[in-house]
Amino acid sequence: MLRAEGHVVVGLDVAPGGDTDVLGSVADRSLLERVFADHEIDSVVHAAALHKPDIARHPKQAFIDINVIGTLNLLELATAAGAGRFVLTSTTSLMISQAIRDEAGSSAVWLDEASGPLAPRNIYGVTKLAAEGLCRLHHLEHGLDCLVLRAGRFFPEEDDTHRDLTGPNLKANEFLHRRLTVEDAARAHLAALKRAPALGFDVFVLSAPTPFSRVDATELKRDAATVVARRFPDAPGLYAARGWQLPRSISRVYDSSHAEQALGFRFETDFGAVVEALRCGTALPFIHDPAYVSPRAGQGAGRG
Repeated sequence: MLRAEGHVVVGLDVAPGGDTDVLGSVADRSLLERVFADHEIDSVVHAAALHKPDIARHPKQAFIDINVIGTLNLLELATAAGAGRFVLTSTTSLMISQAIRDEAGSSAVWLDEASGPLAPRNIYGVTKLAAEGLCRLHHLEHGLDCLVLRAGRFFPEEDDTHRDLTGPNLKANEFLHRRLTVEDAARAHLAALKRAPALGFDVFVLSAPTPFSRVDATELKRDAATVVARRFPDAPGLYAARGWQLPRSISRVYDSSHAEQALGFRFETDFGAVVEALRCGTALPFIHDPAYVSPRAGQGAGRG
């Protein structure tokens, strides 16, 4: 998308690919120094990370090296190079405390940028929250315009923790409260690059616009399917025709309204688009690939 808009893009990753111009990790300071010296970089989109599935494959130190030190490397070198804009791909996962994860409350938890205090439940969330803090400090101390995008789920592969629904059914349900398409995630990053000079520093939740409001929270936890049917009367029949199930309970909802308002950004795909595709018999508006394997799977190094 950046190249289509006429930008010169230098892609760095530990995995070879069509968009990898430099092979290596953000934890490699000397490599990054060469990249900044060889290219006139005026903006950085920092999406490199070890993430939740990597917890089973990598020690905690690797998360610190990639997610924290790697972020610091990029911030310092971007500042030294005179780059004016920095966008960090963060995660909604850092907003989920163990109490929220346990779903003990009687109502769905409404999550937006004001939610807190933040108490990430694993090394992934802890290190991504630290990375956000480094961005905030670099804005305050050096004037680097930094926007943080806490993205919800947009992966194409099967979920590794939920097995009671088919992958497409699970993904469709998540557009109600915690998922967005990879295309919308990319478009949000472009919008953030454009708005960074005007905003300076800010944090945004990225998730498809929810059809619910805060007054629905208690009923969503108790009987989500009924709430969905009120908003989308034909959804139960369309789901039944596919052998799908509407969610019985929704325990948390991500509110992305701040991103739409402050970034001037509109998500192209929401749950209404999913229902429309079911109604018309057209392709589902999201990617599901149960055989998908990340290019970095099996590699020893962290993603760059």
